[in-house]
Amino acid sequence: MKNVMRHWLWLVLLAGYGCVALRALPGLWPPGFLHSLQLHLGAFLVAVALVLLLLAQRAGKIRRAVAWTNLAGALAITAQALLMIAIYLPPAPANGGGVAYQRLKVMSFNVLGDNLENGRAIAEMIRASGADIAYVMEAEPVGQHLDRLTDIYPYRIGCGIHTDTCDLMLLSKYPLTNIYVGTLSDLRRDRFAMAKISVHGAPLRLVAAHLSKPYFDDYHIEETDELADVLEDFDGPLLLAGDFNASILAPDMQNLLARTGLTTAGIEPATWPIAAGRLGVAIDHIFIRQPLAAEKLERLPSAMGSNHYGLMAELLLPGGGT
Repeated sequence: MKNVMRHWLWLVLLAGYGCVALRALPGLWPPGFLHSLQLHLGAFLVAVALVLLLLAQRAGKIRRAVAWTNLAGALAITAQALLMIAIYLPPAPANGGGVAYQRLKVMSFNVLGDNLENGRAIAEMIRASGADIAYVMEAEPVGQHLDRLTDIYPYRIGCGIHTDTCDLMLLSKYPLTNIYVGTLSDLRRDRFAMAKISVHGAPLRLVAAHLSKPYFDDYHIEETDELADVLEDFDGPLLLAGDFNASILAPDMQNLLARTGLTTAGIEPATWPIAAGRLGVAIDHIFIRQPLAAEKLERLPSAMGSNHYGLMAELLLPGGGT
């Protein structure tokens, strides 16, 4: 019985190592979502390797050496995932030097397009949130209750403004200029938008994106490449948020961040699936680029009928008056 268990556990380890090895083929899309789970996979493989190590304690030296080697490999996979997360954590805001910061509160939430029964409650939540900027994906449920938001957020992209679709929506307390709405691939339309705002004289470029799922052929890779191509041309502080359907551990997401100079807004909480709670995957993101800085990033307390949790970030934008 132990031998059968040992053989199955070896197969599990080999399959896990094989999945991680596929990172060496960045254009290969079928394992795309698995790469987002590398931290989860690493932790699981560590547990498997520990069981194999226990089973090998009364075995020969070679089998024990192999068991220790597999544990080291599983730990390396986990460590690599943690390192990729750490590399893209935001730097601490600069203190001193007479730097004046403008505070900005930002929400990003995929509310789920057929979550119509909770649309009014979500609109009320956004209204009461204190967010200066709200990124809303699959916005139809909120779009039906815009009368509850227009006095707080007089400036908008989406749901009848700059687009006839009600999918990606950007709500702002500040005037939006240099507005552009487009697409990143031919799979979905109006899921990419850009604008500029001025926060008490401090300029900031806003970018919103809702990317395709990574198992829809190679669309996700194409969309991250297109997004990087666009954002590489812009200088200065940048705020990118939305539903990316992948964690930053995915190779194409790593490429996006490396090419654009973006970082996360903090240690990212899991946002999907909601049934997994804090053990889920961070596939919704608020990314920033210096000199924009981050003070706090947290998950909204309730999914409010969506299949994603939303995010709230407190940011610091240098410059401008008081």
